[in-house]
Amino acid sequence: MTQDFLHRTGLLGPADIRQLAAALGVHPTKTLGQNFVHDAGTVRRIVRDAGVSSGDAVLEVGPGLGSLTLALLEAGALVSAVEIDSTLAEALPRTVDARMPEAAENFGVARMDAMDIADPNQLALPPAQRAEGPFLPRFLVANLPYNVAVPVLLTLLEVLPSLERVLVMVQAEVADRLAAQPGSRVYGIPSVKAAWYGDVARGAKVSRSVFWPVPNVDSALVAIQRHPLLTSVPHEEVFSVVDAAFAQRRKTLRAALAPWAGSAARAERIVRAAGIDPRERGEKLGIDSFIAIATAARADQ
Repeated sequence: MTQDFLHRTGLLGPADIRQLAAALGVHPTKTLGQNFVHDAGTVRRIVRDAGVSSGDAVLEVGPGLGSLTLALLEAGALVSAVEIDSTLAEALPRTVDARMPEAAENFGVARMDAMDIADPNQLALPPAQRAEGPFLPRFLVANLPYNVAVPVLLTLLEVLPSLERVLVMVQAEVADRLAAQPGSRVYGIPSVKAAWYGDVARGAKVSRSVFWPVPNVDSALVAIQRHPLLTSVPHEEVFSVVDAAFAQRRKTLRAALAPWAGSAARAERIVRAAGIDPRERGEKLGIDSFIAIATAARADQ
């Protein structure tokens, strides 16, 4: 990889974003959560914080006009993008060709909803990797649409086991919830389910001024480092316990898990077998405790 490639300055600035959007007839919509990043420093920091380097396979969801895409390509990554907007998906390869032609072979885009991804075969293969397929991303790096950030993130972690490292930009409140620890006021279902897949850390806040249009909420980075599976119990069984425990989060586990267990008496028996006080609340439990409850339920048939 040449130094010229690594130090190109073909990223999109504020004027470029507006001109490109105008040329495409694109009007950012809240429905699709479209807020385009136009600051080169911000996208380069995201790439740096993600730890992406030359040759890394990266999945990007919601690339929009291509600001973060170009920064990833500038670092020498192989990028497979998923874009739901057909106009933007068709324009992205042209933008890469025009602004960073050396990287064109390293980029591919699939026009689809990220929630519909079921396996790696649906991801676009960059031309440079066509002989190798399917695309197995090690990194997920994205500016996720605010309205679907959590379900998209959890879906991709489930269906793409090759993902080792995640760094995404989301609404700041969502970042806080994902990284929250047991007992925290914002600890909840997203916190526990994200912890099933990896170690979660809240990253830096991102200024509203780097987006067009300027959002009316704050943004922040959140990182997930995937860890080995914590148990052989399927995640569906553990997640059903989590969902039940937080359905009425102020209730004790004995009461909250009664519908899931079939009765309050069985819920108490299972929770005690897991080594947990049935008077405890779900909001105090970490992922290991929920796994213990799901494991105990298997034995209590």
